[in-house]
Amino acid sequence: MDHSKKDSNTKRLIRVSRRNVIKGLGAASALTASGLVPGAMRYAQAQSSAPIKIGFQAHLTGIGAAYGRWYQRTTLAAVKLINDTGGIGGRPIELVTEDDGTDPKRGAEVVEKFATEHKVDFVFGTLFSHVVVGSAPTAGQLKMPYFVVSEGYHVASGKLNRYVFQPGITDVRSQVISMAPWVAGNLGKKVAMIFPDYAFGHDHRDFFTKAIAAQGGEAIKHIPVPATETSYTRYFAQIPAETEVIYHVMVGPGVLTFVKEMGEHFGSKRPQIFGFIDSLEAVDMASPGLEFLDGTYFWEAFPRYAQKDQSAFDKFYRQAVGVNENGAAVDDPKDVSTYSHMFGCWETLYVIKAAVEQSGYRSATPKDKAALIESVEAMTDFAESNEHPQGAKKFNGQLHQVFAHQSISKVEGGRLNVVHRTAIEDGMYEPEADYRTQSL
Repeated sequence: MDHSKKDSNTKRLIRVSRRNVIKGLGAASALTASGLVPGAMRYAQAQSSAPIKIGFQAHLTGIGAAYGRWYQRTTLAAVKLINDTGGIGGRPIELVTEDDGTDPKRGAEVVEKFATEHKVDFVFGTLFSHVVVGSAPTAGQLKMPYFVVSEGYHVASGKLNRYVFQPGITDVRSQVISMAPWVAGNLGKKVAMIFPDYAFGHDHRDFFTKAIAAQGGEAIKHIPVPATETSYTRYFAQIPAETEVIYHVMVGPGVLTFVKEMGEHFGSKRPQIFGFIDSLEAVDMASPGLEFLDGTYFWEAFPRYAQKDQSAFDKFYRQAVGVNENGAAVDDPKDVSTYSHMFGCWETLYVIKAAVEQSGYRSATPKDKAALIESVEAMTDFAESNEHPQGAKKFNGQLHQVFAHQSISKVEGGRLNVVHRTAIEDGMYEPEADYRTQSL
């Protein structure tokens, strides 16, 4: 292990300086004078109290590094905005970042370090499902509220523990059951599936197979691919000739190669193709070799390209994070974001903010933690807003899982245009667990 690198990650703190606090108080006074914020004195007293310490478990290295970098950028933007507008209950956020290397074992170590060394109030930010599954038991053992920004069914399944929440992004089961009717009705019913060979990919395999069957279709071939794979041609050769739809979802550093090799293998004589944007997150749609994707379809949670009916909330969010209308960094148009995932960090931080303020949380005592957890479990609806720019959502406190709209986009002229948006109810399912029955 590179201890020097680990130490540098440990020291990566986002602190609120005395000058920033004073600046914030001045802004509050001005707002109070205008009649927008009552009680400048109460604001000042709250701002002078201890920060809320949040541990950000980031995939800064390993196969999740592209996501981790944009998760970090989004998180820093949200923290800055929250702190600039009064913090959480008047208390500034102090963000402590640790790199888990996109590794389950290291993830568990990071959670323990947050709790015992950094003594944070909460941990959030984990994406890759195998890291979530590897880290969650430690969070439960240490009674550390753990807010993940993943997509696997691991939270909603009930297999984790009461300290784990996924309130800012939907799970794979919800995503696939909401879109299977459109796929079956518009693209075909004989589907070959290509997916990463770990929990996230297995969720796609299991839930889409059931969802397409419910539409009178069939997943005629399952093709698992190791997450660290860098060449894919031999997997495409396994796709049956009678396939009507190729369903693909791939993650990691080899995604561009994956899509290019799929084009080289099939050429113009290809089945319909429906992919999850995971296969092209952080990848420029104009990259050489991707031309064959024109006319294919992708799932998106939050459309990368600003649409004709773009909401004011999407505009606000893009500006705050520094993303242009094509989903790339304003300061470097070649730096493409992970737009359909990173919003979950933004929205999760605002859920944490609401839970702290509603529960009266002050410090990491068993009583305050219990009140916070029960406060999150009592949440039901999130309105589309600057805090929830991806759209309105419904939260199920029994499952610790949020449900939202999904988009199906078509590749046209090197960009993604939304052709269908699901209703929230399309992705809801009967709960198989109830975390509220577990003790705190």
